[in-house]
Amino acid sequence: MLVLDQPCHFSADQLLARLRRGGQRVAKATVYNTLSLFSCRGLIREIAVDPTRLMYDSTTTPHHHFYNAETGELTDIDPAELQVSRLPALPSATEAESVEILIRIRPSKGA
Repeated sequence: MLVLDQPCHFSADQLLARLRRGGQRVAKATVYNTLSLFSCRGLIREIAVDPTRLMYDSTTTPHHHFYNAETGELTDIDPAELQVSRLPALPSATEAESVEILIRIRPSKGA
């Protein structure tokens, strides 16, 4: 399977393009619906990189990401490399489920 063979990050459109390059005839809605189902079942993770764009991650264990705003690339950050020392007070009658950090990066202007 394309998305579960190895750790990867991808958008629905990237997956659709890859399927079509491989000769698969598949509707865009089918790709989106399948990714949504996989996410709901815990097979992949959805990552909202901006208000209009979801990316998907085949690694479901807790970890963080760098997001390159110029290239659209996600890169894993090992959770051991980042420590959150304190969370803000949570709203009453709630508990923290997870903490996921997305660090937006772009090439340096001098690079």
